[in-house]
Amino acid sequence: MAALAKVVARQRAELDRLQDQAAASAVLERAKGALMALTGCAAEAAYEELLARSKAANRTLMEECWITLGALRSRPDHAGAEPATPSPAPAGAAPSSARPAPSDAGPAPSDAGPAAAETGTDVPDGSGGSDVLAVLGRALVRVGTPRDLARCLLDHLALPVGAAAVMIYRRLPAGGLELIGHAGIDDVFADLWRHVPPVSGVAARHALDTREALWLEDLAEDSKRYLPIGGPAGPWLTRAWLPVLNGDAADAVIGVLRDRPGPFLPDVRELLRGAARLCAGRLRAFAAWPEPAVAGAADAAEAVVRTLFDALPGTTLLLTPLRSPSGEVEDYRIDAATAQAVDTVGRGGRELVGRRLLECWPAAAREPLWQGWLDTLTGGEPYEGEPFARQELVAGGQELSTYSVRAARLGDGLVVTWLRHESSDRQEQRLADIQRLGHLGWATWNLVSRETVWSYQVYELCGRDPGDGPVRLAGLPKLALPEDAPGLARVVRELLTEGKPFDVPFRIRTAAGVRHLRLVAEAVPDAEGTPVQVHGFVQDLTAQRSAELALVESERAILTQHGILQAERMLAGRLQHALLPLPRRPVRLAGLRVDVVYLPAQSGIHVGGDWFSAIELPGGDALFVIGDVAGHGIDAVATMAQLRFTAKGMIFTGSALTDALLGLNTLLLHSRDTRRTATMVLARYKPAERRLLWVQAGHPPPLLLRRGEPRYLDRPRGVLLGATGTPVFEEAECRLEPGDRLLLYTDGLVERPGEGIQEGLERLAAAAATGPGGTAGALGPLLASMLEGERRDDVCVLDLRVPAQPV
Repeated sequence: MAALAKVVARQRAELDRLQDQAAASAVLERAKGALMALTGCAAEAAYEELLARSKAANRTLMEECWITLGALRSRPDHAGAEPATPSPAPAGAAPSSARPAPSDAGPAPSDAGPAAAETGTDVPDGSGGSDVLAVLGRALVRVGTPRDLARCLLDHLALPVGAAAVMIYRRLPAGGLELIGHAGIDDVFADLWRHVPPVSGVAARHALDTREALWLEDLAEDSKRYLPIGGPAGPWLTRAWLPVLNGDAADAVIGVLRDRPGPFLPDVRELLRGAARLCAGRLRAFAAWPEPAVAGAADAAEAVVRTLFDALPGTTLLLTPLRSPSGEVEDYRIDAATAQAVDTVGRGGRELVGRRLLECWPAAAREPLWQGWLDTLTGGEPYEGEPFARQELVAGGQELSTYSVRAARLGDGLVVTWLRHESSDRQEQRLADIQRLGHLGWATWNLVSRETVWSYQVYELCGRDPGDGPVRLAGLPKLALPEDAPGLARVVRELLTEGKPFDVPFRIRTAAGVRHLRLVAEAVPDAEGTPVQVHGFVQDLTAQRSAELALVESERAILTQHGILQAERMLAGRLQHALLPLPRRPVRLAGLRVDVVYLPAQSGIHVGGDWFSAIELPGGDALFVIGDVAGHGIDAVATMAQLRFTAKGMIFTGSALTDALLGLNTLLLHSRDTRRTATMVLARYKPAERRLLWVQAGHPPPLLLRRGEPRYLDRPRGVLLGATGTPVFEEAECRLEPGDRLLLYTDGLVERPGEGIQEGLERLAAAAATGPGGTAGALGPLLASMLEGERRDDVCVLDLRVPAQPV
C-alpha cells in the first residue's frame, strides 16, 4: 500500500503539471483562434504574430495572449457586427472575408430556410473553405464545453457540408470511447451510445488508432468492415470520423453525420480536416473532460439518487452494467456511491461517480462475487457472498474486521453493499469456520432440564436430519456400530456416575457409508459434585483413519513384495554363481595371464545379466567372451546362461565368430519368453601368431594398452543381438605384442548418471594409462578410480596380458 501511495502521489503531481500546461496552452490557443478569426490567417501565422507583438512590447507571450483576448472581449460581439478595431494582420496576410458566425443561441442552420442558403447571411456559401474556418475559429473562442463545441460545429457545417449531426468521443484509459459532446441527436440516442467498449471494428476507434480521417460513403459496404455507431439502419447515410491530433497522438475524434448520400468531395474533406485542426486547441483548453450531461428528468433523478447515497451510512454503490456487442457484462459504471466507499487509490464518494468499477477495484473481476452479481442480474435473486476478513485502521490501530457483500437488482442495475459484521457476529462466524474447517461440531446436554442442543455440524457428521432433533447422551451408543457400542456406553456411564471425562473413537453408518468419529466430553458438576451439564464436541476422523488404514495396507504390501524380491535375488545370485564360477586368482590361457572381476550392483535388489567366459579351445587357441543381457532378475540370468553355453558350443564345433553371433541373434528372436536383447564381444586368440580375431554386437570396444599408451580397437560392424532379423556382423583382427594389455568390460564400468558414454571411455583410458600395469591384482586400483559412489549396474572385466618375455 505504501508503494501504491507513492505511485498515486507521483501521478497526481504529474497531473497537476499537465493541467497547468494545458491551462497555458488553452490561453495561447484561444488567442491564436481570435487572430485567425479576425484576420483569416493560418495558425502558424497567428502564433508568429503573437510572438512578434510580445517582443515589440517587451511582454511575455502569455501576457500578450491575455491582452489580445481582453481586447476581443471589450469589442461589440453580437450577430452581424464586425469588430470595431480589428488587430492588424501579420505581414503578407490577405484580408479576411469572413462573415460573422451564427449565434450559438440562434436556430440551427436547417431552420433558416432556403433563403439563408442562397444569401449566405448566416454561413459562408462553401465556395471557400477558409471563409467557413475563419467564422468557425471566431465562434470557437466562446465555446466552453465539449457539448457547446459539438453544437457550434453543427451550426457552421450544416450548409457547406450538409451535416445533420455531430458526435465527439474521447478515448478512455481502458481503450473504450466515451461520448463527451453531441448535437443533432436526442438524449436517448446519446445515452445509448455514450460508452463504446474497446472492441475492434468500430469506425471511430479505427480513425483514432490510425490518426487518419475515415470516410464512410457507402453504408451497406462499410457496415461489412466497421460497426457503425447508431447502427446501419440509422438516418445518417454518410459519415466522416476525423481524429483530433495533439502532436503525434489522438485522444478525441469528431464524427460528422449526413442524412444524404454521395461522397465527401475534396473541398469538403479539406474543410472538415481544417475544422478538426481548429478544434484541437479548444479540446486541449478544457481543464477537464466533463461528463456528458443528461437533460430533463434523468438529471433530476440522478441528483436525487446521489443526494440519497450521500446520506446513507456504510459502503454502498449503484452500478450499471456495461455490455459488449455480444451482450456480455464486461464492466460496471458507478452511478452513485456513499461517502464511505473508497477505492484502491483513495478516491471516495462522488469522486467515484461515472468511473468504471474495474478502474477502481481491478481485482473484482477475479473474485467470486463477480459471478454472483451476474447471477443476480440474470435471475433477480439477491446475492450474499461469503464473509471475508480485512485489516482496518480503527482508533489509530489495526483491527481485523469481517465483511460480507450483498447485491440486489434495481431496474437494470445493481445496488451493492459491503456489510461490516459486529463482534458477536464475527465470533459466531469464526466458530462456524472452525467447525467447518476442523470437521467438528459442538453439543451440550443439560442433565437437569433434559435439554439437548447440537450445532448444525453435528447433524451433518452423524448423518441425522435436524428435524428429528438431537440424541440424548444415554442414547449415543445406539448410533454406533454394534462392535463399538459397548465401549461408548461404558464411557458415557462413567461420565454420568463419576463425572469422568472421556475421549473415545467410534464408528457410525450413514448414507455415505461408515464414518469414523471422535467424541470428547466433560461434565459440569454442581456444588455437591453431581454432574448437571455435559459439554462436548464430535469430530470426523474418516479421512485420517482411511489414510492410516491405507498406509498399513501399503506397508504390508511393501514387506511382502520385498520378501519376494529378496528371495528372487538370492535364487538369481546362487544361479549366477553356479553358472559363472569366479577364479580366486589370475589364470593362464594360451600363454596369456587372465584376470576376471565381477561386481554386482549396489542399488536395487535384482541380479543383473553381465557375464563372461574364458576357456581354452582344442588346438591351443583361447576363447574370450564378455556380454550384457538387458534387464535384471531370474529371466536375465536364464538368458545369460543360454547365450553363454550356446556361444561356447558353437565355437567348439568349429563355427566362425560371425556365424556364432548370427546363431545367438536367432536364438533371442525366437525365444518363447519375453523378447530380450544383449550386447557381446566374442574373441579368439591364436597364440602361435599372437593374433586376436574378434567380433562385437553393440558392445563397447576393447581397450589396448601398448607401452603405456591406451587405444580403443576399431569396432567392426555389428548390431545389438535380438534387435533385427537381418543383422550384419564383421570380423576384425589385432596382433598383440609382448607386454600388451587388453581390457574387455561391460558398460557398468564406464557409465555414470548425467555423463555421456564417450566421457566414460575417456576416463577409463586415462585410469588404465596411469595405474600400475605389471603387478598382480592391478584391477583393484583401476576399479577404485572408475567406480565412485553407489554402483547402479553390474560390472564385469576381463584383463588379458601378454607376458613381456615368452613363457
